[in-house]
Amino acid sequence: MIVFSSFLSYSYQKGKKMFAKKLFILGSIIILTGFFLHFAIIGIKNIKVDNFNPAAAIFLIDASSSNQENIEEQKNFIKQLCKTMDPEDTVKIIRVDDDAYLIYEGSSQNGSSITKSLNSFTQYSSNKVQKAYGEAIKKAVSHCLSMKKEGYIPAIIVVGNLEEKGNESINWNTLPKNIKKTQKYIPELTMMFVWAHPSKLDYVKEKLTPILGEEHLIIATKETVDKVSRKFYNAIGR
Repeated sequence: MIVFSSFLSYSYQKGKKMFAKKLFILGSIIILTGFFLHFAIIGIKNIKVDNFNPAAAIFLIDASSSNQENIEEQKNFIKQLCKTMDPEDTVKIIRVDDDAYLIYEGSSQNGSSITKSLNSFTQYSSNKVQKAYGEAIKKAVSHCLSMKKEGYIPAIIVVGNLEEKGNESINWNTLPKNIKKTQKYIPELTMMFVWAHPSKLDYVKEKLTPILGEEHLIIATKETVDKVSRKFYNAIGR
């Protein structure tokens, strides 16, 4: 009888210890789980979600006789850049010759319409010497201001040789001042000049780098234009 009682006491003590051990393990698991959940919630709250802002790319393409030699490559450049943009981005294309006018506006992904517009309106059709680069940039800046109000990040991409003459050519004395004024409303404005001769691009850099800075002024010759897309996306925050 005594032996049986001792056995029962031993079993009871053993069961009590096992229960206490299980309770301790369960409690530890609950505490640790709560600990990790607490810090996970704090971590999630502190994660900053980047606000995506669509871009508005305003292309200027030179359709004059002096630029026809490179026009096909330039059209392909525009189409390729549009193709790699986000579906929410928008595009405007301005034709530059003796005058300047819009030939396309819409989605960056509407490749068919972009191709048709470029093919239809970049054929050489003028014997005039004057080029309306200055007027085209004025229109581009106006479009940028409008698109900024709509929540877009604007960029101006000038595609051409920058060989210009006449009253509508770029006034390089007033353009930097006008761009600086525009920055009051669009501080992140980017301008890109591609396909011009290095001497002209060097002049562009001299005039606009003090205003736009290295990040938001992009230049490239025909030989280096394949490297600019990454710079462009960096400039618009992608």
